[in-house]
Amino acid sequence: MGSSSSSYAPKTIYLDVDGKVQRVIFSRHCSPCDIKELLCSSSNIARNTAILLIDSEGALVSIDPSMPANTPNNINDFVFLSKEKEDMFQNVLSQVAEQFSRAFRINELKTEVTNRLTMLEKRVELEGLKVVEIEKCKNDLKKLRDEMTSRGGVRMNCNCKYNFSDDGKKLSPRRDVPSYPKYTLSQETIETLKKPTFDVWHWEHNEMLSLLGFKTHLLCMMYGMIHLCNLQERLTMTDMCILMTAAVCHDLDHPGYNNTYQINARTELAVRYNDISPLENHHCAVAFQILSMPECNIFANVEPDSFKQIRQAIITLILATDMARHGEILDSFKQKVDSFDFTNEEHVKCLKMVLIKCCDISNEVRPTEVAEPWVDCLLEEYFMQSDREKTEGLPVAPFMDRDKVTKPTAQIGFIKFVLIPMFENVMKLFPQIEEIMVQPLRDSRDHYEELKQIDDAMSEVTRPRVVLDPLHCVETSRMSRKGSHP
Repeated sequence: MGSSSSSYAPKTIYLDVDGKVQRVIFSRHCSPCDIKELLCSSSNIARNTAILLIDSEGALVSIDPSMPANTPNNINDFVFLSKEKEDMFQNVLSQVAEQFSRAFRINELKTEVTNRLTMLEKRVELEGLKVVEIEKCKNDLKKLRDEMTSRGGVRMNCNCKYNFSDDGKKLSPRRDVPSYPKYTLSQETIETLKKPTFDVWHWEHNEMLSLLGFKTHLLCMMYGMIHLCNLQERLTMTDMCILMTAAVCHDLDHPGYNNTYQINARTELAVRYNDISPLENHHCAVAFQILSMPECNIFANVEPDSFKQIRQAIITLILATDMARHGEILDSFKQKVDSFDFTNEEHVKCLKMVLIKCCDISNEVRPTEVAEPWVDCLLEEYFMQSDREKTEGLPVAPFMDRDKVTKPTAQIGFIKFVLIPMFENVMKLFPQIEEIMVQPLRDSRDHYEELKQIDDAMSEVTRPRVVLDPLHCVETSRMSRKGSHP
């Protein structure tokens, strides 16, 4: 009990304050700040004054509850710092803080953190806007589909089996077709799928699934090109599998904004893939994430070494769809096409890259009534990106700016300088594509050039003209004659 009660006993300190002995009593449970204020009060000085305690041997004493007690014969000296000393002390502390801040770049870190927080807030806001844009895009596509339905009777040049009915909901055959079980295709349908004129707009989602399991434009075009060029007799079955799989996977999880935007906006994809084909790398990653699922792994029975080669080949083809590499790939093919060797692996690899590129951007190969709705969708996607780039203060490509580009001007340059040169080089190896693919491109170019001439003529008609005052013109004419005949 004695030791317990002694732990709660107050502590007494004797101080020498300007020659006077001052007795201070405090509890052992007081905080250092409380003890300091008590010492200042006992000495009649301000509470915020800097003070020091010095024992009889000249050593500094820590001001806290554990400080040693003393006696009237062993008094601690009480020293308070003058204003000048306190200012000097504060100055030293300020200099130390400044040196510390400079050494560890505190201000730059604060600025960087502030900027990043601002950027994150802006990104969160933009993500919210993106949801609104997606809904707007869905509504626009629905309106476009309804408009196409209402104009269904105009599209008579397409050889597709189905046509839109008046109510726009049901599809009816143009001619009698034998019924066959679900997922079983007639020979006539199979032959139609081999043609680039296949019109995806004439099929409902469930019918698309029954045709070729979630068919895409590139897959359809690749399938048609393989048969048109008779590639099944020149390439291996593995090459066929690689081409078709890459065609299915080439645009998986596309966000709707191209690589230029990803890089300029420093998006997560651009950072992850170091600004090197961020979208195409992402498509590859998503593709093999899906293929790694047991229920989706079409390569489950392939030997590990063979799968490694197939995987690398698919990645190579998907990366080749980056238009930034268009010139490089086409130049490589030009060097090989005149002496092309189907037994040469490098030649075949280059051909496969060109084939997937042809299929990827081959929309204009199809009839105008099939291709043009897709052009409208593509331009709207471009315009959405350019609007966002303007909002974020990023560079805007002229061919994507709704204020500078028209459908004819956009398509003429693309067809003349990208599509036709590439397909004509492929035609050197496969002359049979001229009638079905190259000539439609030339026709499409001529079609858009005619539209451009009409647009130019309309612009000329609607352009405001300066109307001169006739009296002013007469007076000017007289003055001119006077000057020429003195």
